[in-house]
Amino acid sequence: MNRIKIFLAVLVCKLSRAVIRLLGRGGTAFPGRMALKICPDVLGALSQGVRTILITGTNGKTTSARMIEQAFIDQKRSYLSNKSGANLISGITAEFAMNSSLTGHCRKEFAVIECDEAASKTVLKYLKPEVIVATNVFRDQLDRYGEITHTLNNIIEGISHTPESLLCLNADCSLIASIPEHVPNPVVFFGINVPMDDSDSKELSDASHCIHCKTEYEYDYHTYGHLGGFRCPKCGYSRPIPQYAVTEISALNVDSSSVNMDLNGRDLFLHINLPAVYNIYNAAGAAAALDVFGFQRAEIASALASFDCGFGRMEKFDLEGRPGRMMLVKNPAGCNQVMRYLSALPDKAMFVVCLNDNDADGTDISWIWDADFERLSTMGDRLDQVLVSGIRAEDMFLRLKYAGVPEERMTLMHDYNELIDRMCSSEHRVFIMPTYTAMLDLRSLLQKRLGGKEFWE
Repeated sequence: MNRIKIFLAVLVCKLSRAVIRLLGRGGTAFPGRMALKICPDVLGALSQGVRTILITGTNGKTTSARMIEQAFIDQKRSYLSNKSGANLISGITAEFAMNSSLTGHCRKEFAVIECDEAASKTVLKYLKPEVIVATNVFRDQLDRYGEITHTLNNIIEGISHTPESLLCLNADCSLIASIPEHVPNPVVFFGINVPMDDSDSKELSDASHCIHCKTEYEYDYHTYGHLGGFRCPKCGYSRPIPQYAVTEISALNVDSSSVNMDLNGRDLFLHINLPAVYNIYNAAGAAAALDVFGFQRAEIASALASFDCGFGRMEKFDLEGRPGRMMLVKNPAGCNQVMRYLSALPDKAMFVVCLNDNDADGTDISWIWDADFERLSTMGDRLDQVLVSGIRAEDMFLRLKYAGVPEERMTLMHDYNELIDRMCSSEHRVFIMPTYTAMLDLRSLLQKRLGGKEFWE
């Protein structure tokens, strides 16, 4: 590899990041794009010798990465991560370049990287992780990803470039569980061995039929979506037995969860510093990855009990004395789990829903009609006000009206500053549900007004 090209690529990346940060912007992807123009395979050189855990899949990448990252923080290990969420090859390259010398030597021993599922087929040509975590595959941004089998094939193609990587796969996702049939990698599985309270077997499924023979799956239990104890009555394809399994859910609280887990034959109690069922899956996958990477049980438990939320992923805000949480919504499966969590809240709350249709959100917003917003209408007096905003606010207002949310409790608010004023004046907890670019815009205004870290921090 041309050392001059590597030198120039890293130099340009560092200089452009410095300039962009001086301008008060993130600079999370553009510097990487510049580096890749100069040296298209620079990621391979910069990541050489760095022990890496990579997380991919439709939902849960950022939260799983933050859980894993906390273990590296606690043990004071020298690591890098793309915590800004820039998970295409440009953003990943930028983080490696910023942590490397001009000669292309990475100064960090470890890396925790989240990778977009469509980008994985390119990223994994150059980045060779020690461990790859695959969370799940759900329908997401059909205008960009296409059907779910296309997303799965992208992940499989990516993994095929790095056959030595150990795979931590979600046993409860019938799509992810099929990956070992296509690649020679060593594999461990994680999952949840018990049904969820309020699990609904009639919930919309993105993978209702066998990936092999197209027969409809039967389930011993559901957790959510198409996840659970699946089995095909015709060809016999079924959920593999996970080595890392949640065996009991002892608490599902407003701000946290507690579970018992079989950690490859060893019992482990986990207090998870986040609520909601889908975060139990994130914790199970993180625990599996950390265990195979060599962390001790106590270190794993400590990390999951104390990690900071990824930006916009159940992130907490102090809204001038009123507690708030921001929860990214981007597809029916993830949104349904947010709705399940919100509808079970014990106290009255204000809800804010922000719908955008920019490229990064997915320009096809038809998914909102498959999401179970009807759960909000079941809350009765616990439903305070619902503030609706974003580029496609009118579409979301209509969707909530058809979901049975009383019109007198809904308000359209296009101005984010006025929206923040209303949130800060609420008498109750505030839960904010934005799509991706709405999250970036609204979070930036909240950060400037209320303080806190920038999204890349």
